[in-house]
Amino acid sequence: MKTLFDKIWDAHVVSSVDNGPTQLYIDRHFCHEVTSPQAFNGLRARGLSVFRPDKTTITADHNTPTIDQDKPVKDPVSKNQLDTLSKNAKEFGIDMYYPLGHQKNGVVHIIGPENGFTQPGMTIVCGDSHTSTHGAFGAIAFGIGTSEVEMVLASQCVLQTRPKTMRITFNGKLGEGVTAKDLALYMISKLTTGGATGYFVEYAGEAIRNMSMEERMTLCNLSIEMGARGGLVAPDETTFAYVEGREFAPKGEDWDKALAYWKTLKTDEGAKFDKELTYDAADIKPMITYGTNPGMGMAIDGTIPTLDEIDEAGRISFQKSMDYMGFKPGEKVEGKSIDYVFLGSCTNGRIEDFRTFANFVKGKQKAGNVIAWLVPGSHKVADQIKAEGLDKILTDAGFVLRQPGCSACLAMNDDKVPAGKYAVSTSNRNFEGRQGPGARTILAGPLVAAAAAITGKITDPRSI
Repeated sequence: MKTLFDKIWDAHVVSSVDNGPTQLYIDRHFCHEVTSPQAFNGLRARGLSVFRPDKTTITADHNTPTIDQDKPVKDPVSKNQLDTLSKNAKEFGIDMYYPLGHQKNGVVHIIGPENGFTQPGMTIVCGDSHTSTHGAFGAIAFGIGTSEVEMVLASQCVLQTRPKTMRITFNGKLGEGVTAKDLALYMISKLTTGGATGYFVEYAGEAIRNMSMEERMTLCNLSIEMGARGGLVAPDETTFAYVEGREFAPKGEDWDKALAYWKTLKTDEGAKFDKELTYDAADIKPMITYGTNPGMGMAIDGTIPTLDEIDEAGRISFQKSMDYMGFKPGEKVEGKSIDYVFLGSCTNGRIEDFRTFANFVKGKQKAGNVIAWLVPGSHKVADQIKAEGLDKILTDAGFVLRQPGCSACLAMNDDKVPAGKYAVSTSNRNFEGRQGPGARTILAGPLVAAAAAITGKITDPRSI
């Protein structure tokens, strides 16, 4: 009897060392402009080629502008990274390269699934921690370092220590106005940012089965924020319907064979996990963060813990976080004025996120004190927004759509929140300076972000 993780891992083992790492074959390797240049330089220095270029997909996303993408890139660092990415893709014969402006360009963890590169049963890596997103399809997907990027380019394999396994079950149904992002922030607040360190997590239960693929991607995306190596969901009819017909998905007889295999990808009854946790989905409310890591989260109508409620060893860092955020222990955050709203990133930059946001703001007006950056995760998402008329709803409500990219998630581009300003962000990290030096980030789902954009303050979307 095996877990889903065990089945996929064991099928990809090339060799293993007793009390040492496993040589794992990789089915799909994603690259972007920030973590790949040194890896390609390493190949060049050793006179090596890319072993299987057809298994590598390259896109520009992290350090790219989200306006005027049709014009020359002004920032010299960004331009150098983009030029280097183009040079490397051409020199090493990687045809699946999607530069700025290409129809398939976008955030790496969004273009993978939407083009059918991401499939059940795969091993998937990228030089980016949020590669865990692809686990939503029943894949083992995890982030790697630059030296490992080079290793995969050269051999299509990577050395990895086998992680432990954990299953987290969410029983019951999510309440009205509660999204996958809220479920993830709730889970991280319970486990803390280190609670799943050393584990690969399988998500199960009624609340997970009821999720769309886009919601599952949001959940798996945030696995890394509680220390997990990655997260995955067993593929089912929802998964198969999403994948079928996409450009790089199997076709004809190949589809039938793939589907037959994918249907075996589930944890066997009685299989043992190293750790099991269970939560009741009905206990989850719309969530926000109040501190400077994703584990510092609470229900939107909750109160920040008091110093007495914080473990003595963590009080200094907790107080430092409060000072940075301009909050006080024991106070409520609901009702506080905000300055920026960011909808986007590999966490919440898909079409369903924009539908949710647009449906909420329809017929309303953006608050005058709020600057909103609405950034589609890819050109395909942007096209779908227009095809469904969401752009008109957003424009009528006072919002402006930007062009695809990682944008204010990590502020490597021009989309930086100024020091001291509060940003309600649908991205994945709220570290000090993550969205710009001195920026104060409050993580939330697209519904909470929409409510904040309309009211100009932290607002429970269920109250409107």
